[in-house]
This record gives sequence, structure tokens and C-alpha cells, in this order.
Amino acid sequence: MRSVHRFTGPKAFLARAGSFLRAAEVENALMLGICGSARFDDSCYLATVEEDGTVVACALRTPPYSALLTRADRRALESLAADLADKYEDLPGVAGPEPAAGVFARLWAARSEAAAGPAVRMRVFEASRVVQPPAAAGTFRAATETDLPIVARWTAAFIEEAGLAEPSDPEDVARERIREGSLFIWEDAQLVSMAAWAGRTGRIVRINYVYTPPEHRGRGYASACVASLTRQLLDEGVALCCLYTDLANPTSNKIYQAIGYRRVCDAAEYRLGAG
Repeated sequence: MRSVHRFTGPKAFLARAGSFLRAAEVENALMLGICGSARFDDSCYLATVEEDGTVVACALRTPPYSALLTRADRRALESLAADLADKYEDLPGVAGPEPAAGVFARLWAARSEAAAGPAVRMRVFEASRVVQPPAAAGTFRAATETDLPIVARWTAAFIEEAGLAEPSDPEDVARERIREGSLFIWEDAQLVSMAAWAGRTGRIVRINYVYTPPEHRGRGYASACVASLTRQLLDEGVALCCLYTDLANPTSNKIYQAIGYRRVCDAAEYRLGAG
């Protein structure tokens, strides 16, 4: 028998779903990271789909963000769509590995009689070692408060270019990243590129907010910055670094593979209804 089980907080959710999520840890890195860092209240959603006492799928939402899914079959997705519809009048979007995200988007569109799309198509990569890129002029270092005016502008530009639904103020995002020591820059007489990490779960960590302003692109700065950050994290004891790329950006997909990242799976985010 298949049923949906909701949880009031991440501790109870991970006690039940942790083994399932860690069986595909990189694929589920975003969900695991959110469970370890986000604030949860009554507006949030944490659920498993279980069959005969075994977890077969999970979903999470921290409003105002999109719902996040694990890999799941159609029956599990139907169960999650019905339960999420019971919790929320509408959803701005859904994200997760393909084809699950696309199937859920079509199921939700059929329920709400609203179109689903367009999708941001992504690829998930992992790295356990770094392939040294061609030398780039400059040096790698942690960002400081002095860098805030520039990296805040870059954060806003990154969010816009990536098409992210980020409700937070870019300056607040950048300030928090600097404060927690997770934002790094490449400097070549001036700031030329940045990268950050997030969602550290013990074994793995995600690389994100990789951005180089247009006037500094094509000089190897992003490759050098991401390679340096990846190497530093691996040297600190992280087993794997992972990241998401936009499949519409062939340059980023190429440079990450060149420095040692390997494809894990494809994923997507769909806009739904009012999204």
C-alpha cells in the first residue's frame, strides 16, 4: 500500500528519509542541504511517499520557493501532487531530477488547468579530484566586507542571468555568504570572478554563485576560481563537490568537465500556475 507521510521538521524527516536520500547523495544534495540550513515553520512542507513501509520518494518546500522533488515514479508523483494541492492553493514551481520534475509539472498543470513552463534545464555534476586548468593571471582568496559592493552587484547579475526565483535581497545574500566564509573571489589587480559553496552535509558540498562579469570572461578566471575552491574543499575533507549547470550555457558545462567534474544526472525547474 502506498501513502504520503508529512513531517513537521527536518530532524524527523531525515530520520525517516535520510537513508533514501543519501543513496543518491549528489542527486539529492540540494534537498539535504536545505534540511540542514533552512528555517522551517508551519508553512513548509516535508513529506515521504512510502510503499509497504519503504520510502520511494520525497518532497520539500520552503515558501516562497518552488517545491523540490526526488526521483520518483508516476504513482508516487500523483500522490505528492494530490498532497501538495491539499497543502497549497498554488505552487510557483517545481524542481528535481528528470523525468520526475517534468511529470509532476504536467500532473499539476492538469489539476490546476494552468500551463506549466518554461523549464530551466540543468545538469548535475560531481568532482572528487581537480584537473588543473591552464594558468590564469591572479590569485584566489576569501571575499571580505570590503568586497561587498562589487559582489552584491554580481550576485544580482547572477540571479538575473540564471533566471532564479530568489526573493532575498542580493546584497543580503552576498553579506551572509561573506559573513559565513562561503564566498570566494579571483582577483587580478581587481575583482574578476566569484564562486561560493553551500549545503555542506558532511560528505558533500555544492558549488554555486559562480559568476564572472562579461568584460572579464574568456580569460580562464571562472575555471581557476572554481578549481581552487573545489580543491580547497576536497583538501578540507569533503568527499565530493557538486554543482548545477544550465544546459543552455555550453561554456559552463565545458569548463566544469575540463577541471574534473563528471555528469550525475539531468534536472529541471518548471514554472507552475502563478509562477
